[in-house]
Amino acid sequence: MYPEHLTAPMKEELVSEGFQDLKTPEQVSETLEKESGTTLLVVNSVCGCAAGTARPGVLHSLKISDKKPENVATVFAGVDFEATSKAREYLLPYPPSSPSIGLFKDGSLVHFVERHHIEGRSAEMIANHLKAVYDEYC
Repeated sequence: MYPEHLTAPMKEELVSEGFQDLKTPEQVSETLEKESGTTLLVVNSVCGCAAGTARPGVLHSLKISDKKPENVATVFAGVDFEATSKAREYLLPYPPSSPSIGLFKDGSLVHFVERHHIEGRSAEMIANHLKAVYDEYC
């Protein structure tokens, strides 16, 4: 488990922008099983690609998009173990990946961005990709 003083600013980067910090399996289920609407889930991480491109890309996508998910939430891999494990059940058949980004519509996963789609890409590329996803599903 990562020390809280290390991860708190990384969580706050999303939470301060309105992301719900899911800390329990129950919160994950309640959030992702919504029968109507869209939810963006970010599996946060301490790695450089989370800090350099994933979080900034996600945040920028929400600023540049006319269509947006109705709900935004996050779990933190390596910190909130049970919540992350539960979230990964909803992200199947994709293997565990952090950071990663999933979009749910009406309680079903409709789009997933794995770590290998984040690594080596700029925050702007991620933002533009997510904007296109929001345009299709939100």
